[in-house]
Amino acid sequence: MDKSLRQYYNQIKGIPLLSFEEEQTLSKQIQEGDQAACKRLIEANLRLVVKIARAYTTADVPFMDIIQEGNLGLMHAADKYDHRKQCRFSTYAGWWIRQFIVRSLSSKRRSIRLPLRKEEILLRIQRAYHTLSQTLNHTPTNKEIADDIGVAAAEVDFILGISNGFISLDKDVGFDDSITLAELQEDYTYNPERNFLKESSRAAAIHFLNRLKAREKRILMYRYQLNDGGERHSLKKIGDKMGLSAEMVRQIEIKALKKMRGSADEMRNCMYEEAM
Repeated sequence: MDKSLRQYYNQIKGIPLLSFEEEQTLSKQIQEGDQAACKRLIEANLRLVVKIARAYTTADVPFMDIIQEGNLGLMHAADKYDHRKQCRFSTYAGWWIRQFIVRSLSSKRRSIRLPLRKEEILLRIQRAYHTLSQTLNHTPTNKEIADDIGVAAAEVDFILGISNGFISLDKDVGFDDSITLAELQEDYTYNPERNFLKESSRAAAIHFLNRLKAREKRILMYRYQLNDGGERHSLKKIGDKMGLSAEMVRQIEIKALKKMRGSADEMRNCMYEEAM
């Protein structure tokens, strides 16, 4: 790990997280012009930025630069946060952090900026390509990528088409008809930080799922790719496995999610600690 990055981690990991009531109080003080309150709200959520930034790691942009862009989003969120909305600051700030990071990466990579949603889908397309290349043992088609990330194939075609510097993954490179562009792409699949975050998040989620009834836990494991195979199951497929109707599975899922929401703050704090 880079020395400056390690120093940054050491600086922020000891800053205590805030309770919902503390966030509300700070929001009121910020609206009254209290800059010290704004600084405290920002510092208490610096680990949130690191957690989100890890999902956007890329070989061509230093990770610390991505964190700094996320911090700008955090600062913007702290200034705009309204305690009267009765939502956790992390929920509100997460959107701004992602927006600032994605817009920054977009502007660095191409002269024509994509809309935020399109840029995020493009990142998912790139990750899915490298993952599927290994799991399928062949170059994935745009249709296979679309199925994997849950969007229409036409949207994948469109986004690849409008992205500056992107062409079909199946296109020959020209100088050798036996080689496609996909075979020349650098593979960024191996990412220790992202793998660690994924595993720690999964472990934290399963820990809280253990509080549910066995049937509720099993359904959520299938629905949210927490089972060992990593495959997300449809309601019908789960019903077939468990001898239930799809509607019954849906009702149990809704009930289980309502129970999980009661532990949302505790689970979020647990995942922050795992990430650090």
